[in-house]
Amino acid sequence: MQPPRIGLTTYREHASWGVWSEPADLLPATYADAVQAAGGVALLLPPGAHDPSVSAESALDGVHGLLLSGGTDLDPARYGASRNANTGSARPDRDAWELALARVALDRRVPMLGVCRGMQVLNVELGGTLVQHLPERVGSDAHSPTVGVHGRHRVRFADGSLLATLLGTSADVATYHHQAVETLGAGLVATAWADDGVIEAAELPGGAWVAVVQWHPEVHDRDPLFGAFVDACAAWRAAAAGNDAAPPPESPLFGDSDGDIGGEATARRSRASETGQPGGRTAEAAS
Repeated sequence: MQPPRIGLTTYREHASWGVWSEPADLLPATYADAVQAAGGVALLLPPGAHDPSVSAESALDGVHGLLLSGGTDLDPARYGASRNANTGSARPDRDAWELALARVALDRRVPMLGVCRGMQVLNVELGGTLVQHLPERVGSDAHSPTVGVHGRHRVRFADGSLLATLLGTSADVATYHHQAVETLGAGLVATAWADDGVIEAAELPGGAWVAVVQWHPEVHDRDPLFGAFVDACAAWRAAAAGNDAAPPPESPLFGDSDGDIGGEATARRSRASETGQPGGRTAEAAS
């Protein structure tokens, strides 16, 4: 059987290679390496679509899973907040594109993995909010200790969650972010936390295979999470081949849950999509 195709969102940055120096769509190779090592095929989905909603429908016609990658800060206007001085400049093309992809993937119940910014994109699409600069909240740079280098810190996992099933009760993770989830979007359940209380992962019970993490599994201990994600994408493709609507593979946490474990599933979906505001770029300390 052919491997499942996984769509990966990308940066759009000015880059230099060979004799060229011009805008380019790019993504660290660690993402594609992780997908391909787990048995998937990585396809890049760059921003810049003229009509993101229509283009997202077309893009997801060609894949069996969506990986929302790390990157720049979302525009705070997307979640109804004023801009913090430490929040990066707006990137409307990337924000609009990735929010549209997340929305279509949710509607189609396509398996989805979010990494760092990707966790924040899904949270905002579901109506959640973000902490714009963690050092102001937690009093340290523990989540991005050195510019340009992934740090390490420990996270603990919720009992019965997909992540606990894959990684145990706790794990050391690769970290590089200065923003994080503040209020969870509708339906999301927090399933991992740092020692300082920052939400480090969430899952979406009762629907498709959806897991979002604030850390960077593509650069450290990637195999269990990426393996489960690619397996879910393969299962979704197999189900879709025999049915118009694919029944999603679910994590052990999902079961009969209503998605509001501990009252943590709050806020309303699609606030970000309805604002029509420009998107955002991360500061140096986010990836």
